[in-house]
Amino acid sequence: MAELTVLIAARNEAERIAETVRALRAEFGDAEILVVDGASTDGTASAAEEAGAVVLRLEERGKGEALTAGERMAASGPLLLCDADLRGSLASLSEGDADLRVAAFTRPVGGGFGIAKRVARELIRLRTGFAAREPLSGQRRLSERARARCFPLAPGFGCEVRMTIDALRAGLIVEEVDVDLDHRATGRDAAGFAHRGRQLLDALLAAGPLAVNYRGKRLPLVGWLAGVRPDTAVGAVAAIGLADDVWSGEERGIRAHLTAGGTTGVLKLVGIPLVALLRTRSLSGALLVAGSANLLNQLDTKPGRALKAYIAAAFALDAPLGLAVLLLPYDLRERVMLGDAGSNALGALLGFKSVDRIRGWGRWAAVAGVVALNIAGERRSLGELIERTPGLSQLDRMGRT
Repeated sequence: MAELTVLIAARNEAERIAETVRALRAEFGDAEILVVDGASTDGTASAAEEAGAVVLRLEERGKGEALTAGERMAASGPLLLCDADLRGSLASLSEGDADLRVAAFTRPVGGGFGIAKRVARELIRLRTGFAAREPLSGQRRLSERARARCFPLAPGFGCEVRMTIDALRAGLIVEEVDVDLDHRATGRDAAGFAHRGRQLLDALLAAGPLAVNYRGKRLPLVGWLAGVRPDTAVGAVAAIGLADDVWSGEERGIRAHLTAGGTTGVLKLVGIPLVALLRTRSLSGALLVAGSANLLNQLDTKPGRALKAYIAAAFALDAPLGLAVLLLPYDLRERVMLGDAGSNALGALLGFKSVDRIRGWGRWAAVAGVVALNIAGERRSLGELIERTPGLSQLDRMGRT
């Protein structure tokens, strides 16, 4: 049997981490204990190392991010996830054949009103039909199959909710086990309510569409918000893009989608021009909108790149800036992603604004320019061209973590 790895995400837990590590060492013997220190400002890392754990130091916060980084460092085999301030035995999680075993606290723990837990429980039920008692429990044992299906995890405090959803939707066996545990509960003060607010937001985002970015981080797709506006045509483009986000395959580029046949990429190639044609009643308008939607999608390969391009064009075309400005810092910090829904919708919005402002041969000239850029992007990545162009490369990297 493959050896067990105990994985702990910790931040500013210097007072408790050593005791937790020593208790786990006594209980699980030769299991590797790996502590991922998420940018602590106290002596968490040193205390964990002194207690006998292997420590991985991260420069960023986030529970899901820390556990994902630790999983990549861990040896193959089952995982036991554990909170840094835990008190009690986790031996019962190693019993049984379930792929994902979750600790259910036998004693009430928590200082809030239970809102975050109830919402998390309902999110899991809506996505899977499973009635979870402890949707936010951080004490979990994953088989190798569950590990393969659940990692990389959703970011932040949404990682447990999405882990349960992923395991159930993959047809794996999920079981909750009554365990007599205790850990430090957040109180009914400003810090406690702020923590539970982050839990609630992270759980809501984690239960929605996710995608893996260029660095292997699994992030919420929030670009569909661009379609929430009175303009039904932009909303329709966002819906088509969201279908590609949720059901797309491995195909990349227009040629690959056309070769494969009935893909969500082909749906975009047909659907977006059709929406634009119905809205503009013009062939040139349809081509300009569809080309703009695909062009911004081609730029959405690194954090902030598509949003920066949109904002620059929006100033010239008097397009809405609010959502793009709001999302830009989160996109740059790799907290969320636009996805096809966002990049296609924002690109289409620029296209519709261009149609309103440009007439006659000027519009056909704009169509020619957009089509040329799309062809160039098909033959050679526009991102690579940006990164190799002085000035543009510096602007592209600005604000990125």
